[in-house]
Amino acid sequence: MKGEPDDYLRAVEAALFVAEAPLTLAELRLHVGDAGDLAAALRQLADDYAGRGINLVERGGRWHFQTAADLAHILRREKDEARKLSRAAMETLAIIAYHEPVSRAEIEAIRGVQVAKGTLDVLMEAGWVRPAGRREVPGRPLIYATTVDFLSHFGLSSRRDLPGIDDLRAAGLLDPVDLVLEGLGGQSVLENDDDVA
Repeated sequence: MKGEPDDYLRAVEAALFVAEAPLTLAELRLHVGDAGDLAAALRQLADDYAGRGINLVERGGRWHFQTAADLAHILRREKDEARKLSRAAMETLAIIAYHEPVSRAEIEAIRGVQVAKGTLDVLMEAGWVRPAGRREVPGRPLIYATTVDFLSHFGLSSRRDLPGIDDLRAAGLLDPVDLVLEGLGGQSVLENDDDVA
């Protein structure tokens, strides 16, 4: 039989419960002090709440309670209007997520086309992308990075949880042209034409 939780564990639970926003470890320590092992308390609470109506989750180094994913639909009073991102916005978001911090010029170099200002605005309005300072090069371009909301929306603990090339291939999300070019081992299509001639 499980014993009663100690006062430190209860204090951590209470601090997280009343927090208006997700809390970092440092912010939690300001509330509960250093009287116990905070990491162990968080692990214990996450285990205690696993499988319940609410779960304790960590997103981007911040901890908070959230409704269990399988129950979220019953708590919505109004239907959220699904915002469909354009292909350009999805490509831009992916580039920022995998290469952050990244400037507009770097995004354009990877995509091969210009990025419309509205594309970045849509991603910032969604709360998934934020300005992350300026690159220390001539012109000091603005650089962009993903946010904690991006991690939370996509259910990621950190950017390390983004799918790799093997995961994308297994899911069938790679363009068949990419697979053909990869099969050539980086050999130019022109080089193949020269061999035929």
